[in-house]
Amino acid sequence: MNTKNGNDAYTLTSVDDLAKIYAKPAPQTATKERPYISEIGREFIAASPFLMLATSNGKTMDCSPKGDVPGFVQLLDDRTLLIPDRPGNNRLDGLKNLLANPKVGIIFLIPGMNNTYRVNGSAKISTDPELMKRFEVGGKPPRVVIVVTVEEAFNHCPKALVRAKLWESADRPTAAPTHGEFAAARDGKDAAYAKEYDAKYAERLKTELY
Repeated sequence: MNTKNGNDAYTLTSVDDLAKIYAKPAPQTATKERPYISEIGREFIAASPFLMLATSNGKTMDCSPKGDVPGFVQLLDDRTLLIPDRPGNNRLDGLKNLLANPKVGIIFLIPGMNNTYRVNGSAKISTDPELMKRFEVGGKPPRVVIVVTVEEAFNHCPKALVRAKLWESADRPTAAPTHGEFAAARDGKDAAYAKEYDAKYAERLKTELY
């Protein structure tokens, strides 16, 4: 452990430091990852309408939400995931990261369930017409398809979601900043601006999801 004065004295700097705090994982936990999507993992992905995709260009990080109807992520085979990229804010942070560094981390979630399924691997960005066709909605294809080569896949314990009471609506805050309020704070505007922004955005969503 770092022994410098100040806060750095409490900064962990080695695996040995971690070992002094955390117990060894149970054998079945330490070896549960697989280099492919298992049959039960396939079932979980088919039921999932939402995932978080982590990327890095080697200097900065990004974690991007992706969501659609359950099963919106398809498996080409047990080592290849296909993720459609729908219209968004066009910042393209994650996609730009993939151009520099193909490594990705993915967490699949299912509302109401505290289990998650994690996939780590490498990804590429494709506009293959056959892949694009698979994800058409109302005749509209995705912008691109993210093709993930699976390197590790495993389920994750539910403790974090249980502690957060993530799906228990009674425990959620009664008020949290809206998209419009974030926009107002960004633009130096007032509550009326936020309310109008939210109303217009709700209308835009009716035609801009696909």
